[in-house]
Amino acid sequence: MTAPVTFVLASKAYPVGMVRATDVNGMDEAEFGFEPHVGLEFDSADDARELYSLYAKRMGFKIRTGQLYRSRTDGSVASRRFVCSKEGFQLNSRSGCPAFIRVQRRDTGKWVIDHFLKDHNHDLEHMDEKCPPFMQPKTPIVKNLMTDVAHKPKVKWLEEVEGGQPCTSGVIKRVKREGDGGRFQDEPRVGLEFNSANEAHEFYHAYAANKGFRIRIGQLFRSKLDGSITSRRFVCSKEGYQHPSRVGCGAYMRIKRQDSGRWVVDRLKKDHNHELGAQMETHKKSFNVSNKFIAEASDELENKNLVTMCNGNFVKRCRENCIGSDWYSMLFEYFQSKQAEDTGFFYAVEVNDGNCMSIFWADGRSRYSCSQFGDTIVLDTSYKNSVYLVPFATFVGVNHHRQPVLLACALIAEESKESYSWLFKTWLRAMSGRCPLSIIADHDTAIQQAILEVFPGTHHRFSSWQFKAKESDFLSLMDNGFKCEYENCVIQSQTSDEFDIAWNTLLNRYDLKENVWLTEMYKMRASWVPLFLRGTFFAGIPINESIDSFFVTLLNAQTPVSEFVSRYERGLERRREDERKEDFNSFNLQAFLQTKEPVEEQCRRLYTLTVFKIFQKELLQSYSYLGLKICEEGSASRYLVRRCGNEYEKNIVAFCASNLNVGCSCQMFEFEGVLCRHILRVFQILDVREIPPHFILHRWTRNAEYGIIRDVESGGTSQEFRNLMLWSLRETACKYIEAGAASIEKYKLAYEIMREGGRKLCWQR
Repeated sequence: MTAPVTFVLASKAYPVGMVRATDVNGMDEAEFGFEPHVGLEFDSADDARELYSLYAKRMGFKIRTGQLYRSRTDGSVASRRFVCSKEGFQLNSRSGCPAFIRVQRRDTGKWVIDHFLKDHNHDLEHMDEKCPPFMQPKTPIVKNLMTDVAHKPKVKWLEEVEGGQPCTSGVIKRVKREGDGGRFQDEPRVGLEFNSANEAHEFYHAYAANKGFRIRIGQLFRSKLDGSITSRRFVCSKEGYQHPSRVGCGAYMRIKRQDSGRWVVDRLKKDHNHELGAQMETHKKSFNVSNKFIAEASDELENKNLVTMCNGNFVKRCRENCIGSDWYSMLFEYFQSKQAEDTGFFYAVEVNDGNCMSIFWADGRSRYSCSQFGDTIVLDTSYKNSVYLVPFATFVGVNHHRQPVLLACALIAEESKESYSWLFKTWLRAMSGRCPLSIIADHDTAIQQAILEVFPGTHHRFSSWQFKAKESDFLSLMDNGFKCEYENCVIQSQTSDEFDIAWNTLLNRYDLKENVWLTEMYKMRASWVPLFLRGTFFAGIPINESIDSFFVTLLNAQTPVSEFVSRYERGLERRREDERKEDFNSFNLQAFLQTKEPVEEQCRRLYTLTVFKIFQKELLQSYSYLGLKICEEGSASRYLVRRCGNEYEKNIVAFCASNLNVGCSCQMFEFEGVLCRHILRVFQILDVREIPPHFILHRWTRNAEYGIIRDVESGGTSQEFRNLMLWSLRETACKYIEAGAASIEKYKLAYEIMREGGRKLCWQR
């Protein structure tokens, strides 16, 4: 049995510390440190960076400042990311490492870690450096947390070291600068050198505090050769005019990186165009610990769901959760009310160690829509691109009018494989085991792994806007010649062999065989290169585009909890009203015929208006093409189809007369589900006057919502079909009810129709 442990905590500015614990016999020491975790609070973002830097140094990696997000209200910095130095792919030394922490500013002015991703995708360096002396307790005592659950662990303040001796004040002090009272003596000047940009920032921050103004990080400049940062500007917080509090102050300090690796002040302007405040006590502020933090630290160590003992070390066991507790109570109340009025309403909550995590829900209408339009889904997690109040994600499909249709919603507790795997497995439960043919989702390791595990046969395509942003970051470092050849390779390659040859030629010509980003992108080419996407059905969503956000601006990740349900209901009703209008138009309006081809009349009769217009465009374009038979073997033949006057635009169409199967090298039918102009030209040559039924996708027809009969014939469990029939009948009845409630005359007519239908079903009131 081990002896008890006393936990030694530093202040918020230095919560990462090495504590050495001896076993009972005192024969060896177990070294462990306090990790960053979601909910850890700081007085400033700089304190958070300092914590992460110390943690990184101990673990064996380096960090840098990543993306920042500004408030849409006043333009102030609302959150910051500090990332592993190997994040991204802009340099050969980077491997796209996902490890980071993100801190968010609260209304109190404090900064709190709201995201922490610990895992790296590269080896960490061995660190031989000893723990700083102020991080080591004088007399370590061992205590077993698991045998003392009933009592809160004692929290003892780390004693200071000042001049090599312990001090009794109970807080950690910085080494004071020369002068009485620790006043800042040095002035910034051109030529002043620093070991790092961070050191320069701390220097200017201290100078600003002494003079009575605040600073922020301004513009940075990168090398055109390797993308590394060559200079930085630190500006007065009142620089610019983005917010009413800013007055266009011109004071700043710019530093430039030297060949030696040191940074030197090369430009400086001290004059401000506003009054300066009193001297700011930044040093004491950074290191004082509130009583609230003491209580939080004690509670955290007491909670066995957060930490556990493993071989003498404390290991963080709980998973992160980005969903506020108030969201659960609000949504559960909403779900219960929905279930009372909609028997098809489904929701599920992920539970981890007794704690609520991610939430998934779909109403009966969405679940029925999935039975018809769940072949292609878009997982919209765009909340990750900004500071968010709630991690709200949507599963969106494409209906028979080419409109976005809501299939399900979710709140995602953390961006991990576990969360996404649970999400996709819950999708299968809600949607009667239906796996999508394709899914459009972020270029994200956790999402990719979850898709491979839960939807192994589903083709994952990267979200275009997100991938294009990463691609642009890389291409911005390259010259125009490379960009041109890169685009030709990606866009114009018609076969996998062509792509491989062009890609390898590009890497050899520009000596980029070892480039990490290009290597990774080649491995994942099936998820972003048009050539490898065209053979999969994506409901016609353009490769370089994505469908709009389902709720547009009405509902997003910044929507407060008090307004969420009302906005959600309004946004959902707007979209469904748009679908009802298109249903009405497709059944009551007819498009004009522009040819005398029988296939045009056939498709006008079957397709919705939107899809018919797409087909009609292809039919009209087919007259601009020539077809030439180039091969014939029995009932199979091949045609070369090229555009008149353009010998470079040509495609191969294969046709089998025995079963009327046809395919084109452009793969429009495989990708979009509508026959292309090249196939239609061959049909004209062969006098095929009607499109074979297997080339009229039921999901594009006016009667797509009645696809249940077709599904029943294809097999399935009786309960699944009963659910489909219930949803189908309920949706159809809702439309008649809404129409019947428009006036007293329509009400009487609708009532008589329903009574007559009831008699035919042998149902009597």
